[in-house]
Amino acid sequence: MSKLTLRVITPDRIVLDTQAEMVQVPAVDGSMGFLPRHANLVAALDVGDLAWREGGETKHLFVSGGFVEIKADTVRVVSEAGERPADIDAERAREAEKRARERLDQGRDVKAGVDILRAELALRRAQVRLRLSGQPRV
Repeated sequence: MSKLTLRVITPDRIVLDTQAEMVQVPAVDGSMGFLPRHANLVAALDVGDLAWREGGETKHLFVSGGFVEIKADTVRVVSEAGERPADIDAERAREAEKRARERLDQGRDVKAGVDILRAELALRRAQVRLRLSGQPRV
């Protein structure tokens, strides 16, 4: 059975370099899945769960936007962050979720000067991290 090479790269390091039977990424336009011999492609990524099947087991990784490129059975993901569920600091994510909700509440007051888009993105990142870590949200 042919496989895909999956590489996830962040500004700090190569987070993942493995062989996968299938890869699923959170693209901006919705979830995209790749199997071996997929056509060449470049797409923008959203915050979410990158999933792949390795040895019959589905594994997960938090990604924070970026882009994906597939070429010659190699899937390259470049993202600001890439975190395995076991490496996610759930307490930090809970605090980030709480801060984002507070900023969004303040944003209802036009004079507060809160950047609503940034607060919404922070909230989404925190929620995905908590979901992947298996920890309850605030």
